Amino acid sequence: MTSWQIVRLVAGTFILISLALGIPGSPVFVSQWWLAFTVFVGANLLQSALTNWCMMESILRKLGAQGGC
Repeated sequence: MTSWQIVRLVAGTFILISLALGIPGSPVFVSQWWLAFTVFVGANLLQSALTNWCMMESILRKLGAQGGC
């Protein structure tokens, strides 16, 4: 997997988990404050789209993940 694929995989997983933990109708509901984490992930995705830079992707590349389209 390339670094951008890992970023999308992790972001999607974080969003789904935080929604499951933050929506009151969910069987694993903990607190609505988990929705703030969903906002954080979404804001980071928006920022990376606008600036063409993602901190997580930079870290993954330093850890050895290959870049690419």
